Amino acid sequence: MPSDVTGTEIYRPEDGTFQFQPGPIFHNLILTDEINRAPAKVQSALLEAMGERQVSFGRETFALPELFMVMATQNPIEQEGTYPLPEAQLDRFLLHVLVGYPDREAETKILQLVRNESSQTTAPAQTLITQEDIFTARQEMLALHMAEPVERYIVELILATRNPPERIKPWLEFGASPRGTIGLDMCSRALAWLNNRDFVTPEDVQSVAHDVLRHRLILSFDADAQGITTDQVIDELIAIVPVP
Repeated sequence: MPSDVTGTEIYRPEDGTFQFQPGPIFHNLILTDEINRAPAKVQSALLEAMGERQVSFGRETFALPELFMVMATQNPIEQEGTYPLPEAQLDRFLLHVLVGYPDREAETKILQLVRNESSQTTAPAQTLITQEDIFTARQEMLALHMAEPVERYIVELILATRNPPERIKPWLEFGASPRGTIGLDMCSRALAWLNNRDFVTPEDVQSVAHDVLRHRLILSFDADAQGITTDQVIDELIAIVPVP
C-alpha cells in the first residue's frame, strides 16, 4: 500500500488520538528494488517525495531530510506481473543508468567480498564522508563556471528533442521536459567537479547526455518497429547539434 512507503496514522489508546508514524521514505537513501513490481498506487507514493521533497498525509505536510535520494532498479528480464512506470514518474529520476554484467576484475572482487563476508573477515564499515561534506560538495559544484555557449548547448540539445531534425523526426514521439535541461546542467557540473575542474565543457554535457535523457525520450512506433533505441537517437542528436 502507498502508506507502507509514506507512513500512516497510528491510534494511541492512552489519549485517544492519532499520531503520524513516518514510513521508510523518511530516510537519506531509499533503495527500491525492482520498482516496476510495485502497483501504480505504490509507485505514485514516491512522486511527491521525489518532486517536492515532502510527504502530505491528510491535512499535514512533512518535510523529508535535506539529504535525500531515491535509487531504484528494474529487472530487464522478467516482465510478467509488472507495472511499467509512467512517464511522469520516470522524469523525476535524474539518471537512468544501464548496468550490465561486471567485467573480470569486478567479478573477482565480488567473489572475494562475498567470501570474506561469509568468513566474517571483512573489516567493519567506516564513515568516510559526512553530510556536511556532501552539502559542501554541492555548493562547490553549483559554483563551477559554465560559459554561456555551454549553457546554450544544453538548451539546444533539449530543444532538438522537441523539434527534431528531419532525419530523426520520425523516431521521436515526445522530447525531454525541463527536468532534462536541469539534469544535463547538474550532471555535467558534477562530472567536471569529479574531474577536479572549475569549469564545464561541452564534452561533460555529451558524457552525461545518455544517462540523463535515456528515460525522458518517448520513441514513436516507427522507431520501435525499426529497433531504434533511445541511445541511438541521442547519438544522432549529439552528432547534429553544433558544439560551441
